[in-house]
Amino acid sequence: MTTSDTVQGERVSGLTTYRRLLSYVKPHNRLFAVAIVCMVIAAATEVTFAWLMKPLLDGSFVEQDRATIIWVPLAIVLIFVVRGVSSFGSSYSMSWIGWEVVKSLRNDVFKKYLTLPSRYYDENSSGEMISRITFNCQEVALAASATLTMMIRDTLTAIGLLALMFYQSWQLSLCFLVIGPIIGTLVALVSRKFRAISKNIQHSMGDVTHVVQEAIDGNRVVKMFDGHSHEADLFESVNERNRWFNMREAFVRASNVPTVQFLVAIALAVIVFIATSGQFTDRISVGEFMSFVTAMLMLFSPMRRLTTINSYLQRGIAAGEGLFALLDIDSERDNGKRTLSKDIKSITYDNVVFSYSGDMSESESRASTGSDVEVERKPPVINGLSLEIAAGETVAFVGESGSGKTSIINLLPRLYEVTDGSILINNTSIQDYTMQSLRANIAYVSQDVSLFNDTVANNIAYGSLGQVTKSDIEKAARLAQAESFILRMSEQYDTMIGEDGVLLSGGQRQRLAIARAFLKNAPILILDEATSALDNESERKVQQGLERLKQGRTTLIVAHRLSTIETADRIVVLNKGSIVEQGTHTELITQQGHYARMHMMLDELQPHTG
Repeated sequence: MTTSDTVQGERVSGLTTYRRLLSYVKPHNRLFAVAIVCMVIAAATEVTFAWLMKPLLDGSFVEQDRATIIWVPLAIVLIFVVRGVSSFGSSYSMSWIGWEVVKSLRNDVFKKYLTLPSRYYDENSSGEMISRITFNCQEVALAASATLTMMIRDTLTAIGLLALMFYQSWQLSLCFLVIGPIIGTLVALVSRKFRAISKNIQHSMGDVTHVVQEAIDGNRVVKMFDGHSHEADLFESVNERNRWFNMREAFVRASNVPTVQFLVAIALAVIVFIATSGQFTDRISVGEFMSFVTAMLMLFSPMRRLTTINSYLQRGIAAGEGLFALLDIDSERDNGKRTLSKDIKSITYDNVVFSYSGDMSESESRASTGSDVEVERKPPVINGLSLEIAAGETVAFVGESGSGKTSIINLLPRLYEVTDGSILINNTSIQDYTMQSLRANIAYVSQDVSLFNDTVANNIAYGSLGQVTKSDIEKAARLAQAESFILRMSEQYDTMIGEDGVLLSGGQRQRLAIARAFLKNAPILILDEATSALDNESERKVQQGLERLKQGRTTLIVAHRLSTIETADRIVVLNKGSIVEQGTHTELITQQGHYARMHMMLDELQPHTG
């Protein structure tokens, strides 16, 4: 591909991106029409003011016409009143549209985040994702509102003033137009530079957000391990990088404006020289010349803004390319037509193979890596696993770190998609069920409890608000052994628990998660190392809640404390993604195999994620 082909491709891509960006303005067509009318009126007042110089000088000063002396000052006042009203109308209307665009874009991006596959979250930093919805959306909206305002208003003003200049003297106007192609070439040269710098600015903002979020989330680790200097140095590095890219953009923008102004000044000097050299003195009056010069001087401002607008436009296009690439990523595949009922008869893993890069599409690979380079395929985490689980059975998965325990249970609610083979519920592939009905029948409790900065009651009823009563919430809390500590809190069920439940202990957080699972009342229960991080007393209380929760449900457990799964109906031992043993605790101890060795060597496995 040649350089020219690349440039043309970038230009088409930028135009396509901007057109898509403007589609967010379309729902506000009526207000946009009002804004354009106001811009036309504002541009007309600029031209009218320049035209008034002719009657002001020729009529008032040269001819001493009494009528002109009276109406010209009144006209000037009227022009500025009309200009003020129309400028306010256009600016406020476009600001309204701009913030509507910001809101719509943020809504679209946030909704996309909610439907993206789990794999996307594994491969992208939260700081980068937050930066897109905060910083990038606003950059795009700036290109769709403020930039569009300047583009329309200043273009109309420039055309009107040029028309007046040609009306007063087409010969002098030609001298001014000589610099047009030069300015156009200059703008084209810096366009690609602006877009490249803007992409770097947006990526660096993502890095800044990421470092800040990590330091905030890990503030206790930072304090306890004296990581202040390390975090400060890391932030200084990414902050300096962001500053450097912004200064590069400022340099290009700042050097662009005086260059254009210098070219315009040369044209003005030539025009003044020609007009005063005697060649035009008998063809143009003083008023006409001053009207021409006034129009030309007034032309500087819109031309200056039109040259600086390019930087904002390119920043918006660069941000838009990233946002639209995100919006074009496939959401979780939900092509199922059947509805899964609560009558669960069996769960079957049929020769399941799974790799964490195995279900990534080409478009998703591009969006994740930012290029067309093929993503390296990772070895399978689960390799040809087959397993039959009966209704009401409790099955526990154990094995060394990386053996695939957590991956097995994550495949059931389709947090990830199998690479090969299939998972069936009631002899029907889980992909044939709607995602909503599948997940509605699965309750999930993990060691990493996710709680929200809301009340105790709302956290228990998360996902069911408006569908359950207060008595339902209280009953779930009692069953989860959570009522005792909730009633001791200042506002009881209305107590705010802080971000991610920071005001609660580990055991209290786990019991709220169990209460949430009780309230969901799903026939399938997944427990992912739900007691791994608890002390003995907290574990005892949480375990009591879990034993109640498992009753009457088909339960899949991942645990590294072997003592918590000894009562399971079946224990499945995994090694490198394959089943090496399965049976009851007693049977496996008798076999003197993998499980027996684990049980003898360790009372509990080391913490891991499977």
